[in-house]
Amino acid sequence: MEITVKTFDELTIYELHDLLQLRSEVFVVEQDCVYQDIDGKDAKAIHVLGKKDGKIVAYTRCFPPGIYFNEAAIGRVVVQQNQREHSYGHSIMKASKQAIKEKFHTDTIKLSAQTYLIKFYEAHGFTVTGKEYLEDGIPHVAMITV
Repeated sequence: MEITVKTFDELTIYELHDLLQLRSEVFVVEQDCVYQDIDGKDAKAIHVLGKKDGKIVAYTRCFPPGIYFNEAAIGRVVVQQNQREHSYGHSIMKASKQAIKEKFHTDTIKLSAQTYLIKFYEAHGFTVTGKEYLEDGIPHVAMITV
């Protein structure tokens, strides 16, 4: 998998289409969750794209401190269902943390994790902070790394 980091303005219309399609495929269809994915924040994020054979198969969006949380943030962490066996989630998380360090000059990152993925995020240095809550009907916890 080839990973690139782009601002919103650097995304091609095809990349934008593909990342929105992937997010919808997993978060709306696979997880059966109706929610407003296009939330007006994509333009403020950097986008970490994992491509295989020219197609986006893994993705995150990352924010500087103060946009999503007081800390830098990683969100919309997604890997295409038929590509999860390749550990692309770990690769895209490592690249996302590195991009935040390089672009935003911080190691403190917060995210809202689906609770079934706590161990995945713990493997990347995140720790649960606070109690479980529902986000779009799915159990989540806040996690942070420093």
